[in-house]
Amino acid sequence: MPPAEEELRLSEAIALGLLHGPAELLPVSSSGHVTLVPWLLRWRYPALDGELRKSFEVALHAGTAAALLIALRDEVGEAAHDFDLRRARLVVFSFLPPAAVAFALEGPIERRLGRPGSIAVGLILGSVAMLAVDRRPQTRSRFEAGTLDALLLGVAQATALVPGVSRNGATLVAARARGFTREDANVLSRHVALPIIVAASLLKGVRVRSRGLPRGAGRAFVAGTAAAFGSSLLSTWLIRQVERDRSLVPYAAYRLALAAVVLRRLRQNP
Repeated sequence: MPPAEEELRLSEAIALGLLHGPAELLPVSSSGHVTLVPWLLRWRYPALDGELRKSFEVALHAGTAAALLIALRDEVGEAAHDFDLRRARLVVFSFLPPAAVAFALEGPIERRLGRPGSIAVGLILGSVAMLAVDRRPQTRSRFEAGTLDALLLGVAQATALVPGVSRNGATLVAARARGFTREDANVLSRHVALPIIVAASLLKGVRVRSRGLPRGAGRAFVAGTAAAFGSSLLSTWLIRQVERDRSLVPYAAYRLALAAVVLRRLRQNP
């Protein structure tokens, strides 16, 4: 059992769960926010044991994944009902790149690129990419997505293993760059992300179960997971109201502002 000063606070667990839903569904990087917000607010969370934080973030992703399966059940049901070779290629080829990169490099990426400075760089680079594709011609439907599109969406998801990049943001950039309409880019982003989120949650959940949780951490984990579940459900409803023809510029501006705050803090406290 970790010492008392390294226990996960219930209030911080709930706050991070509430934050995780919108941060996962918007192109702003949930992993970046879960690291940066506690660091900027000087919470106890950044001082926790690294394995405990990783386990807790798995729990947050599990809450979000469960909420997405419920909130998007109509889309999931429709995709399953109309599942054909084209959809199979989309799922498989968008899944393979992030799975391969995670298998080979997840540990080094977490150790070397999970600090505030590198996250700020990821936020900036993602913003530049969003601004570059936001005004691209919108000529294609999601039903035209082929193998090359799926691979590029998969590569985009692989880059999102770097904290600060954002899975949603990277896949939106890839889809916009390939000429998909804004609405269909959002749908493709969700459809390729959901299998990865669910698979990663299940795999990491098995690892967490094999390691076990520190004594006394269960209450905070349950509260954080429930908060992530609830905030994801609410955020999905809100996003669906505004996603049609939604520009990426506000998200890029927010990311740049957050990166500026982080870099300023680092200059003041190197």
